[in-house]
Amino acid sequence: MNDSPANSQPNTVAPSPSDEHPSDEKLMLAFSQGSAQAFSELFARYKQPLFGFFRRRLTDPAQAEELTQEPFLVLLRSASRYQPRALFRTYLYAVGFKILRAQRRKTIFHATLIGVRSASQDPATHDSPDAKLAIREGLSKLESIEREILLLREFEQLSYSEITNLLRLPVNTVRSRLFRARMALHEILAAPTPQTAAAKLAQSEEHA
Repeated sequence: MNDSPANSQPNTVAPSPSDEHPSDEKLMLAFSQGSAQAFSELFARYKQPLFGFFRRRLTDPAQAEELTQEPFLVLLRSASRYQPRALFRTYLYAVGFKILRAQRRKTIFHATLIGVRSASQDPATHDSPDAKLAIREGLSKLESIEREILLLREFEQLSYSEITNLLRLPVNTVRSRLFRARMALHEILAAPTPQTAAAKLAQSEEHA
């Protein structure tokens, strides 16, 4: 006769939350050791954020979508050399910056050859709702370094330490530049546009 309790269950260990939702760094280490599933999870987590990263910095959405693939190709080629010295997303966005700079150099070189101005260095100004268009135009008026800090903080949601690592700036500089960028963008967006000013003038003349 079996003397074990009727309601006994096999000894099992419940998976920990970290096993169910591994960190980016653990996934990258697993991928560097040959786990294709780990790479698939990283791709799922960062495909859309990377597209947003490139889309906010390029005029052509198709080009942004194409460049979104590039950081993952870099991961595939360099996985065996990966060392978790920083947060994975900091590492990934650093790769994205290098790709973006390389693309801009190519575009400038091509534009020089054909004698036209490069358009890919300006924030996109079409195919967007009015609010997004206004923000893009406002961002284009900021100093380049302040624009990058603002984008990294507000859109990519990087921490101050991550931004300092990416841009190699002191944290106090990042904080002060971010404050200036926010204030400048606020003033730009709050300023009346020529169309708004003309409409108000026309309205005042009607009531005169």
